[in-house]
Amino acid sequence: MRYFEFESEIEKIETILDQLNNNQELNIDKIKKLNNEKEELYKKIYSNLDPWQKVQISRHGERPHTLDYIENIFTDIVFLHGDKKYADDNAILGGLAKISNNSVFFIGTEKGNTMETRIKHNFGMAKPEGYRKVQRLIKLAEKFKLPLISFVDTAGAFPGKDAEERGQSESIASSIMHFLKAKIPTISIIIGEGGSGGAIGIATSDRVLMLEHSIYSVISPEGCASILWRNTKFSQLAAKTLKLTSYDCKKFKIIDDIIPEPYGGAHRHPLKQAETLKNKIINLIDELKKISIKELVAVRKEKYLNITSDI
Repeated sequence: MRYFEFESEIEKIETILDQLNNNQELNIDKIKKLNNEKEELYKKIYSNLDPWQKVQISRHGERPHTLDYIENIFTDIVFLHGDKKYADDNAILGGLAKISNNSVFFIGTEKGNTMETRIKHNFGMAKPEGYRKVQRLIKLAEKFKLPLISFVDTAGAFPGKDAEERGQSESIASSIMHFLKAKIPTISIIIGEGGSGGAIGIATSDRVLMLEHSIYSVISPEGCASILWRNTKFSQLAAKTLKLTSYDCKKFKIIDDIIPEPYGGAHRHPLKQAETLKNKIINLIDELKKISIKELVAVRKEKYLNITSDI
């Protein structure tokens, strides 16, 4: 497990615990005491994180990604591929699955967790064919009248020349439009980074949730610092200024709810976090199914067309 600088005291305790655990019978009281100290430290640190620390946690290499949640939340998973126009973009996953007694469609940006998979998934940065895959899946979900769940974890859409030549901005805008008009219940969850239009392109939903230590912003702190101060050394200040934490986004009505993370973050408790998220999704599906499609679409459009007036 990789530790952050602000977790140095926890790292020291866990190093000692690893040594003591080799001879538990002789050290049972000391182990118990250290475990209690560790739990108190987790509570103290993770109850008072600043925005830059949350940025770091949202990017932790072992933080659960879209594929982890798909495998731990859904059953009977069938992946669908391609946009039927150009190619299959591995940065965005999508398909059919079941959750509880509900059949659903799912989409999500996948970063990968090894160098090989990160390259395969282009570090979660989708190209136009990825967003056109999203549009295709929205249409399929409408056809079968099934809810759509999206998982957001991306620094942003891919900024390369080839993506721009194939209509990157148009594809993102079209995805937003498809979400706004979709005649089905839609739910989006920011599970790590929610960066720029690349995130909004799959997060314009009836209900938008954020994991407690995820971030959602128009630009990365480093990008903001480069533009405003022409120096990435100001990234920590930019993180604070951008109001990118889940609590900021809830305050400004950018999102609808915050999903708590266990002390220590989702990367330390992936299965527990997946279970919490699963229960929340099931409850939201049941809630949204009680609302007529006509009302869902009308409220959704009004919500996003008026969102700037609430900030």
